[in-house]
Amino acid sequence: MVADTIKTFIQSALTALDLGESEIKLDHPGDFAHGDYSTNVALALAKPLGKSPQDVAKLILTELEKTKLPEIEKIEIAGPGFINFYLSREFFTNEVAAILKAHENYGKNEILSGKKVMVEYTQPNPFKPFHIGHLMTNAIGESISRIVEYHGAKVIRANYQGDVGPHVAKAIYGLMKNPTPAELEAISAQALYIGECYAKGNDAYENDVEAKKEIDAINKKIYDRSEDKINELYDWGRGVTLAAFESLYTILGTKFDYSFFESEMAPIGLAIVNEYLEKGIFEKSDGAVVFHGEKYNPALHTRVFVNSQGLPTYETKELGLTKQKFAYENPDLSIVTTAVEQGEYMKVVKEAMRQIEPLWADRTMHITNGMMRLVSGKMASRKGNVVTGESLLNEAMQVILERVQGRAFTAFEREEVVTQVAVAAIKYAILRSAIGGDIVYDFDKSISFEGDSGPYLQYSATRAKSVLRKAEAEGIAIDAGQAPSQVSLLEHLLYRFPEIVVRAGESYAPHHIATYLIELASAFNSFYAETPIVDTTDEYSPYKIALTKSFTIVMKNGLGLLGIQVPEKM
Repeated sequence: MVADTIKTFIQSALTALDLGESEIKLDHPGDFAHGDYSTNVALALAKPLGKSPQDVAKLILTELEKTKLPEIEKIEIAGPGFINFYLSREFFTNEVAAILKAHENYGKNEILSGKKVMVEYTQPNPFKPFHIGHLMTNAIGESISRIVEYHGAKVIRANYQGDVGPHVAKAIYGLMKNPTPAELEAISAQALYIGECYAKGNDAYENDVEAKKEIDAINKKIYDRSEDKINELYDWGRGVTLAAFESLYTILGTKFDYSFFESEMAPIGLAIVNEYLEKGIFEKSDGAVVFHGEKYNPALHTRVFVNSQGLPTYETKELGLTKQKFAYENPDLSIVTTAVEQGEYMKVVKEAMRQIEPLWADRTMHITNGMMRLVSGKMASRKGNVVTGESLLNEAMQVILERVQGRAFTAFEREEVVTQVAVAAIKYAILRSAIGGDIVYDFDKSISFEGDSGPYLQYSATRAKSVLRKAEAEGIAIDAGQAPSQVSLLEHLLYRFPEIVVRAGESYAPHHIATYLIELASAFNSFYAETPIVDTTDEYSPYKIALTKSFTIVMKNGLGLLGIQVPEKM
């Protein structure tokens, strides 16, 4: 990357001036009139040297100007002592050629080459609806997985699902009291009905003492599989909801390498707790088994790992899951996406990991995300007013279908475009925001073909593809050899993509890519509106077409990192 070249260039000047090693920070000025890069190194060195920043900047500039780099057109001092670098016409022309050559590999790096990273995300629970919160963690986890892969790592995608526990017992209770109607043939309809039965079971659990006793008994029978009727309903309901989830994963573009289940992790975790109970890591308390996190870190608290009924809690299952992850793949890093309200709970679990096997804790990272809310408010599956991921996708598809009616699509093309645009609308609305905060999802804005939206990005890319088809029809070849002297805004942005990828990878933050793509799309649309691109009489038309092709490459690569596809036409 040219940024590395400039940093080395600056450090060489500092060495020649006997100013020693210094951390060199480069930023992009907000206005291109102030250059493509700016450094505050002179301001940082001024005080230790006992000189004004301006004087230090002049000293460094004089040294820099002794060497001519083809990537740099000019260097200037601005403000109190910033040093601004202007990239050359030659650099931008070469970068367009580099994008065309690298194509789908443009932006990739080898920072994590040889590393194995497991990413756990989505985590819906069988017997409960796949709500829009699961869409959120799926979008985040899939994007992080793709970004990490772009850094050269081998990524293992994992899904952890709660197929045992009180929620399952509540759903089974609801199904026992409300047999499934025979007319519910579709898997999605059956899964929705199971979710409704869960809500009814939860209501009974909270308001009926006898129902609560019955549900607690069902919960225990699920673990020991001691009753045929319960086993039958359990196996059917688990299969139906998992099949419904898989159909959504196909639409969302996710394929998991591992599907872990609480039912399988529970006995493994229980064995760990029992072993380390004897070693004093865990302690008995009022018939339960607990871990006193505050003994190891005053910021932590006590959590129950085995309840008074002898059943393992989520915490114990997490231990079993962690053991299995490292037994199967031994990843260099295990990333777990989780809701922000589970952050403190996960800290205690991680400390328990550290006391059992320090390597597990050292290699485990929790990335917390906030809640996803509709403009109308928060969802709550236990109350039955949950907005399912499928219903949101279907609603988006219906609106988009109406908008593309009458366009020259085959039936297959129309279905493909509608699905791709609906997924883009939802994923971009999630990924445009920094991870950690709540997201208020505005349906109308998300499906807009204008402004800050996924469909706008797709439309910009398909518009560029249309230009390329027109150029091909006119017989104008793509050629990055001869460029106009004036550097376009589009060129000032395209070369930054590899930097943005690195930034997103370092912070596991897809929103950096989303923000960049919006700026890039805006630049292309301005270029399209203001510049005749396909013109057989223009000597620079082949370069403009090369620039357009470069834009489609970067947009496709960037959207791919967000888990969004680019339709051929819209």
